[in-house]
Amino acid sequence: MAPLPPTLTRTETLTHLALSAAALSVLANTLTSPGEPPLLASLSLSVLAFSLTYSMIRWLAPTFVRHGFKGRDLCKANQPELPECMGAVCAVVYLIAIIVFIPFPFYKDIVAATSGGGNRDVVLEVQYVNEGRFLHRFPHSKLASYLSAIISLQTIALLGFGDDLFDIRWRHKWWIPALASIPILVIYFIDFGVTSVVIPIPLQPYLGELFDLGALYYVYMACVAMFCPQSINMLAGINGIEVSQSVVIALLLVLNDSFYLLTPYPHPATDSHLFSLYLLLPWLGVSVALLTYNWFPARVFVGDTYCYFSGMIFAVVSILGHFSKTLFLLLVPQLFNFLYSAPQIFGLIPCPRHRLPRLNARTGLLEPSMTVWADRRPHPLLVPVLHLLARLRLLKLTTGKDGEVAETSNLTLLNLWLVMRGPMRERRLAAEVTALQAVLGLAGLFVRHSLALLIFKEDNLGMPHL
Repeated sequence: MAPLPPTLTRTETLTHLALSAAALSVLANTLTSPGEPPLLASLSLSVLAFSLTYSMIRWLAPTFVRHGFKGRDLCKANQPELPECMGAVCAVVYLIAIIVFIPFPFYKDIVAATSGGGNRDVVLEVQYVNEGRFLHRFPHSKLASYLSAIISLQTIALLGFGDDLFDIRWRHKWWIPALASIPILVIYFIDFGVTSVVIPIPLQPYLGELFDLGALYYVYMACVAMFCPQSINMLAGINGIEVSQSVVIALLLVLNDSFYLLTPYPHPATDSHLFSLYLLLPWLGVSVALLTYNWFPARVFVGDTYCYFSGMIFAVVSILGHFSKTLFLLLVPQLFNFLYSAPQIFGLIPCPRHRLPRLNARTGLLEPSMTVWADRRPHPLLVPVLHLLARLRLLKLTTGKDGEVAETSNLTLLNLWLVMRGPMRERRLAAEVTALQAVLGLAGLFVRHSLALLIFKEDNLGMPHL
């Protein structure tokens, strides 16, 4: 494919100028019209973020290549060299968008709390005279949650960019997201502090309705923050798969949030899910822009920055939105990919540097990549397990003349899909795995809001147990 041109075409320029003008007009109207919801401002900023990301990737790609941020597309016959680390552009645009958004959800509170902001004729009670600008009424907890999310996301962006620069080893970087989660965990402790989990109805006679995990709940949330960024990074290797899975997960989370905004009665979780939407919508904007360049045939690579940043956004919204358990129902492919990869991650099976599928240059199809045992022999207890997995078509295995295990397919979901479905083109592999993500995610939401009523008294949407 031809190299990415460094400038926008006339049609692209006019299109993005029109989109930006429309978004800016909605933003201006949101500020001048007190009745307009902040969600409209978030949608407008998402459109602006889309246009800015789309344009900046085009403008900055040649600069990234000149400074060494480039990589070869190993799943192509000619292995073209493409700009790398475009996820950093997405992260910067996204952070700008959510920082600019700060005044919009708090605009009414800022006006009410500011001297001369329409409250000159308000008669103050004596006990409030010395308290300044009605600051006792400002929602400090909501602002603190929003700012803590920004701090955590900025920290994870530094990790991703550092990994793109220095290729940090997995054992050195896996715990850094836990440190990045400290601001949101502190706010969770101060603002919410609930560490109890609801016990399923069959177990309630023995354990009660609630079980308090105490400090273990914070350990669990730190593990959520560690898993999400790494899980997106592990399910990677072909054009578009990192961005497409993130877009699908974000859309499913938006759908879940929408359930709480469309209820016929005021729901106590509405503010939490609005908070989630405020963070997810701009990310969808920048991700869709990146996907237009990264889908097969890719013209840019996303880099580790995108994977870590995207996963951390999901962790942040689920923790501060109080639905971290629901998130895992949407991450079933990522959970399976981690568990399936565990034997290689923990050294039971040789783990090469790259585990992406390999291209058969003769057929033009992707096939499962193999790891060679070489001088190493599998543990005697592992041999029958490998042969059993091969018979179940959960692994591709080749043996030498002496019957010993010579090669096994790399343990990733992408390679497993090729083992089960057979060789296929890269575009089709990405499309099928993305469709799998969507189907399993929708099933997860169905389980969360319908089948959960079989073992719990009610869903948090307020539907009673039958």
